[in-house]
Amino acid sequence: MKIFKHFWTITKHRWKVRKHCFQVGLYWQGLTHDLSKYSWTEFSAGAKYYQGTRSPNAKERELYGYSLAWMHHKGRNKHHFEYWSDINLQTKSYEPVPMPKRYFVEMVMDRIAACKIYHGKSYQDGDALEYLLRSLEAKESSSMHSKTKEELIYVLTMLRDRGEKETFAFIRKKVLKTENWM
Repeated sequence: MKIFKHFWTITKHRWKVRKHCFQVGLYWQGLTHDLSKYSWTEFSAGAKYYQGTRSPNAKERELYGYSLAWMHHKGRNKHHFEYWSDINLQTKSYEPVPMPKRYFVEMVMDRIAACKIYHGKSYQDGDALEYLLRSLEAKESSSMHSKTKEELIYVLTMLRDRGEKETFAFIRKKVLKTENWM
């Protein structure tokens, strides 16, 4: 039964992300979002550790100290800030780099859709910001570039305060079309 529930959860999530990406004009991102979740590495772990209220990767991580499914996923999906790190030539160490706009916007849509799926009817427009702030407090987002973090907080705060319609219009007209929109 977990197999079908997991399949339905990731499929519903992809539909929501697709719908939101289309609303702001990111058609390719909407069509290709999270296709790796159907790969054996990610799907088998997702079905095995399915809980319905949070990512199965969290359970896998609790059991083993890491999640192979997550490492597979973040390495193939540019809408995750963890993908965006490279060697700084001055310091010779890996450091986060700013996310390109289209992947940043896909990340925003991914976070909104995930909250909608996991919270169901109790979803509120402030949920994605609340989740981000909790992860920042727990230092789970310490590898996010400061510019990306600032932009993400800005957009998710707008979502909380002004709602989805106004935020998506802002993303479509400003974020995706203006070089320095903040």
